[in-house]
Amino acid sequence: MTGSSPQALPRTVADGFAASSTSQGDSGQFRFDRAELAGAVADLGVLVPIAVALIVGNGLSPTAVLLPAGLLYVMAVLLYRVPVPVQPLKAFGAIAIAQGLGSSEIAAGALLMGGIFVVLGASGWLDRVAKVFPQPIIRGVQLSVGLLFCQLAWNLTTAPPAAFSDHVQPAWWLMGAGAVVAVAALLMRRHNVTLILVVLAIVGMVVSYHGPLTLGPSSLHIPQLSIQAFTTAAIALVLPQLPLTFANSCLATADAARTYFGPAADRVRPGRLALTLGVANLLAGAIGGMPVCHGAGGMTAHRSFGARTGGAPIVLGTVLLVLAVAIGASLAAALAGFPLPILAGLLAVAGVLHIALLKDLRQPSDWAMAIAVGATGFLSNLAIALAGALLIWWGAKAFSTLRRHYG
Repeated sequence: MTGSSPQALPRTVADGFAASSTSQGDSGQFRFDRAELAGAVADLGVLVPIAVALIVGNGLSPTAVLLPAGLLYVMAVLLYRVPVPVQPLKAFGAIAIAQGLGSSEIAAGALLMGGIFVVLGASGWLDRVAKVFPQPIIRGVQLSVGLLFCQLAWNLTTAPPAAFSDHVQPAWWLMGAGAVVAVAALLMRRHNVTLILVVLAIVGMVVSYHGPLTLGPSSLHIPQLSIQAFTTAAIALVLPQLPLTFANSCLATADAARTYFGPAADRVRPGRLALTLGVANLLAGAIGGMPVCHGAGGMTAHRSFGARTGGAPIVLGTVLLVLAVAIGASLAAALAGFPLPILAGLLAVAGVLHIALLKDLRQPSDWAMAIAVGATGFLSNLAIALAGALLIWWGAKAFSTLRRHYG
């Protein structure tokens, strides 16, 4: 990716949807070459650990976990025609895993998230709100997400989830060392490296899997919902997740799509992203599955590892659907064998590349704003970071206007 010139750089999310980019996608075309396949698997570092933890630790059905993600990938590629990613709701999932919440609370939270974002997307409100978010603030959100990816990569290797506890054995670290060497060669031949990493991961899964292979989907259950489940979900899961989904899944994803794919990403707008992720979460809640979203970091991962068309997401979405239906009953044990060092390597590279989006900024004040938003969002609270940044940005603009008018 190369940055736009200072004169062409859009100042708000909405203003830039027609802006061109030097890194275009192939509008309306699908490719299924080596680069697209490499880009398709680039975002597994977020999906696999959260999915396995929800299956093993929280008792979700493997088929119910993968089905909404696979369907959203296919729906998104048919609507947007560029590599729009699908990820678990990260804050939502992390809290649910840490607190050991059951399928009922998770389903209630998914239904709440789905309802909220369907309303926001259908109303057109998000597209209007996007106009008040200047580019440095959006870059700050993307900085916080890039830092989160790097932190997740570190945590996967130093404090793996319970489902991956055996990955601290020396054999896993030997594979991890190989993954690090491979990732170091990424900038030279990144497409080949990504596919090699995933092949290594599949070999690791096959070697570590010792149980019987049961064909067919795992059982689906209608969640047992109650007022208590909705109350718990609203307070513990939905409220912490809302600012991140609003800022990253809608605003920052639309901005990243425009930056990477230019006019080919005209369909990728905040309101549409809210609508598609909202519909997917209504499905996830109805079958007791994993809540999902879009994400700017995932778009960076797909694009940076080779994806340029809708071919990459349709491949991954189809694979997720086939796995959910064909071997869902054996999926929990199989996915627990996915090598964490490889997931961590993919995550770390995607995080660093996502942070690199800040290079488009030119003014020192823009850099200061982006770093302040990113650091506050990462270390404290993204909602506070956004509110404070908007007050400072537009307050300064208003003061400058008044000074020119009356000075």
